[in-house]
Amino acid sequence: MNKKLTRQLLIETGLRLLDETGLDGLTVRRLATELGVQSPALYWHITTKQDLLDGMADVIVLAAGMGPPKPGESWQDWLIRRARAYRASLKSHRDGARLVAGATSLSQEAIDLFEEELDAMVAAGFTPGLALRTISALSHYTLGVVLREQTEGRGRWDGTPGPTLRAAVAGTGGALNEATFEHGLLALVNGTAQALANTS
Repeated sequence: MNKKLTRQLLIETGLRLLDETGLDGLTVRRLATELGVQSPALYWHITTKQDLLDGMADVIVLAAGMGPPKPGESWQDWLIRRARAYRASLKSHRDGARLVAGATSLSQEAIDLFEEELDAMVAAGFTPGLALRTISALSHYTLGVVLREQTEGRGRWDGTPGPTLRAAVAGTGGALNEATFEHGLLALVNGTAQALANTS
């Protein structure tokens, strides 16, 4: 590859290799080989492998479209849209949830957008603490769901399920599907509405 090495190129190539090899197969040596350089050349643009992974995770987080609600959009609709977009962004890359879960830092851009989100929630009547807890809970819930969805062998039963469990699976299609994610999402948003009412 003859492209000039930049941090952005390393991150873009890293994400492409992530989709090909998975997180366990992504190494600095593999990245250097893909770019046609020796590994030390990469460290002019990244300080460590974790720095590279943090940059890749940041791309996934930002791709979900962080930022405050649209004009006229209720905070409930915004949080639901935000969680759905975050889930889609995590699922757009192989091991995307594992990558983001292991991130150790956020870019200034992500921090600034998060501040705008919190400001919007405070303007809607939230305390700063409740705003932080709400976004954190939704983000952790969504990340956990996708981690499970991207895990090998998900949904396997090691034992024999009883009649109630069999009936539940038959009636819902199992614990990992769109309806189950939406159920949990709505429960969190409705619970937040109650918590907000209790602070008034």
